[in-house]
Amino acid sequence: MAAVGTWSFSLPAVERMQCMILAGQHSTDVVENAIADVENDVQTGCYIVGRGGFPNNKGIVECDAAIMEGLPGRFGAVAALRGVGQPCRVARQVMERSPHSLLVGEGAEAFAREKGFIIEPNNNMLSDHTATAYQEFLKSGKQVRGHDTIGLIALDLTGNITVGVSTSGKPFKAPGRVGDSPLPGCGLYADHTVGAAAVTGDGDKIMCYCPSFQIVQLMRQGLSPKEACCSVLADIKKRTGEDKCFEIGLIALNLKGEVGAASSVEFPYTFWNQGMDSVEKHVLSY
Repeated sequence: MAAVGTWSFSLPAVERMQCMILAGQHSTDVVENAIADVENDVQTGCYIVGRGGFPNNKGIVECDAAIMEGLPGRFGAVAALRGVGQPCRVARQVMERSPHSLLVGEGAEAFAREKGFIIEPNNNMLSDHTATAYQEFLKSGKQVRGHDTIGLIALDLTGNITVGVSTSGKPFKAPGRVGDSPLPGCGLYADHTVGAAAVTGDGDKIMCYCPSFQIVQLMRQGLSPKEACCSVLADIKKRTGEDKCFEIGLIALNLKGEVGAASSVEFPYTFWNQGMDSVEKHVLSY
């Protein structure tokens, strides 16, 4: 039994995951519901997630989300989805009820509508903070720093493992831009015989290295989650140059409930596993 999440703002989500896991819920339900809470909270939108997230350069909020179970072929994702405050729930439906694995843009919106989701006006997706930031961007070109996303991994009582990610994407991005988050092997990956990994940071760069897939493969070869994350980060730094590495944070969880992380920036993450009374936060320095 274990749960892990990216960034400090995942703490309430991981605390909820702890309760759901101990209550015997399936790892996929745990991940979906915990991410949905974060997505639908306008206050966490400033962390580039869901409702209240930053819009693209046309002022429209477009969200990416994905869920992947450890079982072969169990993956669903949406990208550039507009008007849905909990895109991870649509990603779950893609996994469960679509012959496809990834739906984008108008196709993702049509699927969501077909499955009973309400498509809200764009104003409902913005917060006062992100709407103001967009106006400042239009006036002066002022950018917003940071590449946060929410990434959660759950290992349940019966050994099922699921990983999920969600993001509103790079602030003021081009319409239709998709980063690493909803791409299997890039933003997330899971294998029921090994474990799972999630990645956060500069998605345009991350997707070129397939880090989450590499982490899981290294754990398959016997590395601990921490060793696997550090090995993948070291390889990326070797290829980019130590002083030119982009922003990236990596988390991993194996079937023993062991957690590991690595990062090119200061990176707080939260976790809990069997034997711990409460969720803890660790901060990686760089």
